[in-house]
Amino acid sequence: MSNDSNVKLRLDNSELWGGLIGLALGGFVIWSGLKLKLGTINDPGSGYVLFYTGLLICVFAITIIVAAVTEGGPTFASRWKDTRWTKPLVVIACLIAFSFSLNTLGFLLSTIPLMLLLLRLIDPVRWSLAIPIALLAPLGVWWVLKRMLLIQLPSGIFEIG
Repeated sequence: MSNDSNVKLRLDNSELWGGLIGLALGGFVIWSGLKLKLGTINDPGSGYVLFYTGLLICVFAITIIVAAVTEGGPTFASRWKDTRWTKPLVVIACLIAFSFSLNTLGFLLSTIPLMLLLLRLIDPVRWSLAIPIALLAPLGVWWVLKRMLLIQLPSGIFEIG
């Protein structure tokens, strides 16, 4: 019997833990789909898509686990080495500020500064391009959501939008 099996099962294998977390998430999604009732293919219930999405998540997670066990994978330390934390923290802070300002300022007045901050701070775009994008993208999204899809968006204390 050959002893050249090269199993690299380590507990600090980040892909193994990612696959296990994905498997748990898939199990939760399957359970949620079953709880909402599957129905049939001709008369699907509200949990039909959720159930099969959970199955797909589990299949993908199992492939990740199998690859992590048979081929090994990077450690947690190697994943986070040389990570620059400032940009993710800036994004998180911007999104927290956006969530708090959304109801107060409304969709347009809170989304335009968010877009401008993200365009200038995360991957700096020149001002001549950032300003039109920061203005037109939220206006376009607002128009589609509010006018075409008739979705109510917060208009804030200034009743803009």
